[in-house]
Order: sequence, then C-alpha cells, then structure tokens
Amino acid sequence: MIRFALFPLLLLATAAHAAPPDPPLIEAARKEGAVVWYSTLIVNQIVRPMVDAFKAKYPGIEVQYSRASGSDTALKIMNEARARRGAADIFDGTSTLTPLMQAGLVASYKPKEAEAYPPELKDKDGYWTVPNLFFLTAGYNTNLVKPEDLPKTWDDLLNPRWKGQIAWTNDMSSGGPPGFVNHILTIKGQEKGLDYLRKFNAQQPVTIPAAQRVVLDKVIAGEYPLALMIFNYHAAISAEQGAPVGWLKLEPLIETMNVVAIVRDSPHPNAARLFVEFMLSDEGQQVMADNNYMPAKPSIPARIPELKPEAGHFTVNLMTTDMVRDNLARWTAQYHELFR
Repeated sequence: MIRFALFPLLLLATAAHAAPPDPPLIEAARKEGAVVWYSTLIVNQIVRPMVDAFKAKYPGIEVQYSRASGSDTALKIMNEARARRGAADIFDGTSTLTPLMQAGLVASYKPKEAEAYPPELKDKDGYWTVPNLFFLTAGYNTNLVKPEDLPKTWDDLLNPRWKGQIAWTNDMSSGGPPGFVNHILTIKGQEKGLDYLRKFNAQQPVTIPAAQRVVLDKVIAGEYPLALMIFNYHAAISAEQGAPVGWLKLEPLIETMNVVAIVRDSPHPNAARLFVEFMLSDEGQQVMADNNYMPAKPSIPARIPELKPEAGHFTVNLMTTDMVRDNLARWTAQYHELFR
C-alpha cells in the first residue's frame, strides 16, 4: 500500500482530539492498582519514560514491565495462558500480534483516543492500535561514501560499486529481508521485481546475525559503507551524537507498525485500558516523540520532524498488520528461494 504523505494532511489531522478517559475507568484502574506491560521497545529509551509519565498522571497505579523480542513475548504470554497464570495486561510488537491472535489471547477494546487515528493504524474490531511507526531505508557511512556517490533510488543499489558492500540483518520479519522482498515486488511488480531481486542477490549483500541497530553500528564503525533495512531514526539519532552516518530517502520508504493490544482475561483490564488510552493520547505520543520514537498520531510530529513522511515529504509503502499476518511466511519463503 503506497501512501503519499503530504504536509497539509498533518495540519488537518490536528483538529481531531479525543475526549479524556471516563472517570469510572480511571477509578476502576486505581482500584486495580497495577498494570503489567510486556514490551519489545527499548527500556531506557521509551519504556521507562512512558511509565514515568503515566504514573505522574495517574498516581497510585504501579506499572511493571519486561522487555523481550516479539516472538519471545508471544511465547511467554501463551505459556502463561496454558499454565493459567496470566501475568501480562498489555503487550506491543510487530511480530507479537499474529500468534496471539491465532491463539485467541487478545482482548477487543476500542480506545477513545484511537478515534483520532486513520483506519490503517487501528483494528476495526478493536484488537490493536498503533502507537508508533518505523520507516525503513538504507543508511551510509559519511566518511566512506562521497555525496556524489550516494544511491538516490532503489535501483542505484545495483551499481557494481556496492557489490559485497551492503550489510543487512538476518531478522526474518517485515523489518528484515522478507519485508524487502515484499517491498520490491510491490513497487516494481512481479516480473520486474523478481529480476531486481536476482540482481540484488548478485550484489552479495552481507547478512549480519543481529538486529537492525547492530547492523547500522557496524556501518558507523566503518566495516561496511551501506546498510539496508535500517530505521531512519536510528541513523538520525547517531548523527546528532556526532557519528558519521546518514539515511537515504529511497522512495518509497518502507513503513511498518508497532501495535499495542490488551491480553484477554488480563489481571488488570481497566488499568490496561487506561494505559493504552494514555499511550495513544497527545501526552503519550509526545513522550514517544521526546524520546526519539516515531509517534503514530498524525498530529504529533517527530522530534526531528523530517523523519516522518508528512514533514519529510517522502512517500512510503505501508505494510499493514493484516498484510504481515497473511503474507510473512510467503515473503520469507521467497527470500530463501531467491537468496539461497
């Protein structure tokens, strides 16, 4: 799904504001006194700041959290459910949702705050909402790549100069090689896309058995000039800190979503709903922005506004949650076939 994100859309979106949570919900959450969040996000960067902001707004409600990968988080929740010892109230992630939906472990709840979000960022039946976005592209070492040599399009990655010089993750998710396969087939079509992917394979991209952030760190260290399938905000944050790194506006960029959802039969359902409302509110979204995550709410700009398509004036290819759920296995199989 190609989205043409124009800045005026951001201005129009600012008119949408949700009503504050109902007092009865706040009172019920306070009686429960706690909420447990299983997160895939970075603890020091965003989990703790979000928790601190929530506790400051709603004193008396304790927040417990733990951090793991999406697959590990899903497995933990499923194991707790089998043992009838459910501990989690809410969870987030990109790959977390599908197995938990299939297991029937996600509760339906339509947050009031979600009314200000576009349809593609919330489930019509209330099973999930998107609190933050990810924009994937290529990054480069500014000491190793001259401005005149920078790739300007996805096709430029096929230049012979980059053979064996492009690093990427082994993460088999929408944010890794399978997502890249889908992206190329979407923007180029099946025949031209397969031809491109075969040519890209001939470029001998270097697979790093680590997350996208680690791949980018290797580029910053000068081990490779280019990194593919990295988050643009990671490059921007490092550049602000003086690292020799930049990100490329290869249009359309790839957009993926982090979703937040409530666990079915959670121990603290009202506190869970209140926490989700807070995360999606202007206040919670500003916490996202202040801590260098990309807020999903259209009216809240990123701390570096150009990192979002509205202010950065770039198009994106959106991989929705439904698309990933229905197609990730096929994209992964295509990757293994093309890049074996």
